[in-house]
Amino acid sequence: MAEEEKNQENIRPSWDVYFMQIANTVATRATCDRGRAGCVVVRDRQILVTGYVGSPRGLPHCDDVGHYMKKMIHDDGHVSQHCVRTIHAEQNAIAQAARHGVALKDGTMYVRMTPCRSCAMLIINVGIKRVVCEKKYHAGQESEELFKQAGVELEYFSEEVLQYKNQ
Repeated sequence: MAEEEKNQENIRPSWDVYFMQIANTVATRATCDRGRAGCVVVRDRQILVTGYVGSPRGLPHCDDVGHYMKKMIHDDGHVSQHCVRTIHAEQNAIAQAARHGVALKDGTMYVRMTPCRSCAMLIINVGIKRVVCEKKYHAGQESEELFKQAGVELEYFSEEVLQYKNQ
């Protein structure tokens, strides 16, 4: 081992940082370039399941055939576009847990940004007790309120809103 390597002190990450780093590595498998997101669900410092943004099994991926965009008109009148070809990292993680008989009750979920409203409802129903996000989602206010009402802890590494392609 080189002398320089011996003298470098190893800085061990906190558990939250460690699992978020893993979620970001999982995100590298995502197949939609609008929001390459990954998810890790943990209980008692053990990984239970991972998920990333991707199309359902056997269906084409955005990276291969392009996006399938839908417009959404919000209550305040503004219009946003969403790719509906893929399912979210949180949904994929929950589906993987169901497929393999893994209970997520009392787990902690690590994700890039605040889960959307649909994901938040799923997260609540499977019994996840804590969600740790790297940043905020631009339309995450409803999810924040749902988590608060359901008693799900929601924590952020940063209050910054995550920016992504064609937001």
